[in-house]
Amino acid sequence: MSNVLSEEKKQQVIALGKLGWPLRRIEQATGVRRETASAYLKAAGIVIRLPRFWGKRTPAKPANEVTPDREAKPAKEVTPDFIAPFSAKPAIRSTCEAYRELIEQGLSLGRNSKAIWQDLVSDHGFAGDYQAVKRFVRKLRGPRSREAVGIIVTAPGEEAQVDYGSGPMVRDPQSGKHRRTRLFVLTLGYSRKCVRLLTWRSSVRTWAELHEKAFRRLGGCPRLIVLDNLKEGVTVPDLYDPTVNPLFRDVLAHYGVAALPCRIQDPDRKGKVESGIGYTKRTALKGMRFES
Repeated sequence: MSNVLSEEKKQQVIALGKLGWPLRRIEQATGVRRETASAYLKAAGIVIRLPRFWGKRTPAKPANEVTPDREAKPAKEVTPDFIAPFSAKPAIRSTCEAYRELIEQGLSLGRNSKAIWQDLVSDHGFAGDYQAVKRFVRKLRGPRSREAVGIIVTAPGEEAQVDYGSGPMVRDPQSGKHRRTRLFVLTLGYSRKCVRLLTWRSSVRTWAELHEKAFRRLGGCPRLIVLDNLKEGVTVPDLYDPTVNPLFRDVLAHYGVAALPCRIQDPDRKGKVESGIGYTKRTALKGMRFES
């Protein structure tokens, strides 16, 4: 072996190899060199997936030459009709104009277009579609610049991303006062289907139980769990060899799932669950309080 890995890192490399990941992708995800990962996979009897275009590429055929058709007739000239009067379309009044005050009130509470449209339909009998509300909100708020992001493509059932976020204010039945909850979100990498659960407090046991509840709601479990370096899941964060919490690791092993902690200060690796948390907080929970 070119390098000696810990038992946990070894099992992680073997689990990714069983999924058919190439050596380059395993190196990027785990930090283990390709030579080391290849030696462990060969020792475990796993076929190593070769990268695409292995070896020499066949030269591409030259494009066929295109000769212009000299005998082609020129296009007919089009003369504009200056006699016909210019017709101006009348301004169409938006169906959202009658709900302007309600929409402005929702924007003042931080609600987004989707949440405002849902409130109008359920509470005020709004008959318009979501796109009408989206255009009206964009007109009131003005255009926003978008940032470029990378896309991580995964196979169906291969990966899920998990994380915590700040939940809504809910009345505590014991104290009778509103308390801030914690929002647990598990997002499937392929379909973006989410499981959202609330909890009053967090611990290692609570973190493991939330995963079990999420698996039951989905009716199955993915092959990989991508998580942040929070203390409930990772006891010792490290750039190359993080240590997964023993209880959480054993629960995942019971379901046949492997944990894949993100690199430190690399939130884009789990951007799908980050987006799911942001959507939940902006659409369903922004400006809301719950009694139960």
